Amino acid sequence: MTIPQPPSLCIDLHCHSTASDGALSPGELVARAGERGVSHLALTDHDTVGGLEEARAAAAERSVVLINGIELSCLWKGRTIHIVGLDFDADERAFQSCVHQQTENRWARAAMIEERLSRLRVSGLLDRATAKAGGEVPGRPHFAEVLVEAGVVRNPAQAFKRYLGAGKPGDVRSYWPDLEEVVEWIVAAGGIAVLAHPRKYKLTATKLRDLTRDFMEAGGRGIEVVTSGQSSGDLGFLADLCFQKGLWASQGSDFHFPGAPWCELGHIMKMPDRLEPVWHHFRTPVSVEPELDQSGA
Repeated sequence: MTIPQPPSLCIDLHCHSTASDGALSPGELVARAGERGVSHLALTDHDTVGGLEEARAAAAERSVVLINGIELSCLWKGRTIHIVGLDFDADERAFQSCVHQQTENRWARAAMIEERLSRLRVSGLLDRATAKAGGEVPGRPHFAEVLVEAGVVRNPAQAFKRYLGAGKPGDVRSYWPDLEEVVEWIVAAGGIAVLAHPRKYKLTATKLRDLTRDFMEAGGRGIEVVTSGQSSGDLGFLADLCFQKGLWASQGSDFHFPGAPWCELGHIMKMPDRLEPVWHHFRTPVSVEPELDQSGA
């Protein structure tokens, strides 16, 4: 695959479609990315590559280069951590087997969420959440939609605050593999493992450095320095961490649905100049520095 090198690039390496918990189909997402000026896009659905084929067909009809991507859930010291895999061989048999197992883990997790929320007496909770997910494995956002529909809560934010957020009954973590195992899956498939949105885990600086150390020892090479909803202080902290550890810097909007300008496709703060971009190390490297439009226009 030859990646075109236009004068201005917009690289978004973290987004979601209806194949996991996004609102747009893979084809619709790629179309929106093209409209937003994104030149290189990685579709990183949660624990599945089911949307890649449709996304690739849509990208072929537009001036968007699609990078193979996935966001895998794992455990580190009892915490749920997300690892983005980029530029891997999606057809590699062992990787496919691991992703299939992760899908089974997600179904078991969904059933456990339904069981833990049974006291709310919402009939057919899992079936209704699955319908919201288009027949795919439902995530917590889909359960939140059903709770709103059933009148249990006023909005999805309240659903997470009361029932689905960190430490609440619907926050089921026990089904994920360890961080080391997930990183190994990505590396064995020829990909690059990236620590996703590090500041969203609410770790202290010391614990985040510990996580980064363990991630690197497992074979991780990248870290998301630029992602949606972060402050300039977070950007500076992550840029320093990335530089000090010799990691490759990644970026992405973490787009899930239209209408939220802080996580819109291609709406990405400028990557600090001193960092080594992860896309320089793709099998077909993107060798021209991106000039990203910070307004998202």
